[in-house]
Amino acid sequence: MDLEALVAAELAEPVDRRVAAMAEAIAVQYPAAARAVLFYGSCLREANLDGLMLDFYLIVSDYADAFGKGWFAFANRLLPPNVFPFEHDGLVAKYAVLSEADFARLASSATRNVSVWARFAQPSRLVWAADAAAREASIVATSLAAPALLAAARPMIADRITIDRLWGEAFALTYGAELRAERKGRAGSVVDADPDRYRRFTLPALAAAAIDAAIEGDEVVFARPLTTAERRAGERLWARRRREGKALTLARLAKATTTYAGGIDYLAWKINRHAGAAIEIKPWQRRWPILGAIALLPRLLAKGAVK
Repeated sequence: MDLEALVAAELAEPVDRRVAAMAEAIAVQYPAAARAVLFYGSCLREANLDGLMLDFYLIVSDYADAFGKGWFAFANRLLPPNVFPFEHDGLVAKYAVLSEADFARLASSATRNVSVWARFAQPSRLVWAADAAAREASIVATSLAAPALLAAARPMIADRITIDRLWGEAFALTYGAELRAERKGRAGSVVDADPDRYRRFTLPALAAAAIDAAIEGDEVVFARPLTTAERRAGERLWARRRREGKALTLARLAKATTTYAGGIDYLAWKINRHAGAAIEIKPWQRRWPILGAIALLPRLLAKGAVK
């Protein structure tokens, strides 16, 4: 089965009825713009969703169609995505907004930034689509993510490597290219949650990335060993991704204080949940959330809560 067929089958897998209802409720808010709603993230693997923060991407036709001509449309175009909190039927969520064009671009090797292709190289579900064309566009865009991940990771990966380490090391690289509040070993746990899935995706994703390889037992064997020069070039590129990615994360956090109600409280919740920290937000930080978030950063870095 080729990669696009694998992705289409995965996106079509059923979800909890409350997840489907929430996705539809998100789309209904944008009647002139909503094209698709995708469900992704750690909650995809959870049977009990109560008390968790669900993650969605809302794909829209255009930011002006979604938000009009004001700040939200400009901010989403300048520094995608905008992120918003949402509650429905007793569940809480956040959803990120991308245009169809930005989703296709950011899920692919056309961008150095890892944030979209790293997430959609992992399992996701297409929970709502406006029509057949929107569904097909979502499948095509999502199919770009795993090849982008493996192509970017290839210079940093051994010429012979186990399947789980291939994906685990690739995801670990992307975690290092963002300011993320994640426990050590998080990248490996993503793969451990569904190792058969990653085995099925390995050769089709590598083929889509134009990387020749074979599977021998539990190992991926690349047809062409990389040169020292290629590996050094890859190291330089990942160093650039880390610098740019962390700066972009800070810029997005600053923007979120103007678009995401209670954004600094969500930031603290996420850090506490993933990193086991004990961050408490003071009243002045809620009053001036950009300064509050900046003030948190040195302490979080010193404690290793974000990396």
